[in-house]
Amino acid sequence: MLPIKCTKFTIREFDLKDAESISIHANNKNVSSTLRDYFPYPYSKADAIRFINSIQPPQNKTNLGIEIEGEVVGGIGLIANVDVYKHSMELGYWLSEMYWGKGIMTEAIESIVNYGFRYFEVIKIYASVFENNKASMRVLEKVGFHKEAILKKAILKDNVLMEEHRYAIFKR
Repeated sequence: MLPIKCTKFTIREFDLKDAESISIHANNKNVSSTLRDYFPYPYSKADAIRFINSIQPPQNKTNLGIEIEGEVVGGIGLIANVDVYKHSMELGYWLSEMYWGKGIMTEAIESIVNYGFRYFEVIKIYASVFENNKASMRVLEKVGFHKEAILKKAILKDNVLMEEHRYAIFKR
């Protein structure tokens, strides 16, 4: 089950010892500008500790770190939906800017999607992408997600009103 060994990295549960590396790699406006407001900027070690404490096992098996050479440089996770939406999970992810363009997130998304479909009773995994994040859209498309919808004026980030692009992949 966990950890998930990939070509250049490992996807695993977070640990408090990861707080330092998370705060270094997450403290980047280029990273936070494409994420929801609960991912703060600036991002401090205290923010990392608070985050890690909020997702400790055994209840969490879906909010995971991306580790390269012993350092957590990103995160990826699946959020379970409830009620009539319980057949789907939402995908979220971020990666240190120093690792962009190296195929890491493509492989991480493929791995977490396979994990989600294998260990959870869901038929759909979806992701929401801000209109200004074309790289994220391309990564999702490479993995096999398709665009389901464009939600007009759905996001207000840094006082800019944007579209939300909704992507989805279904269990085969």
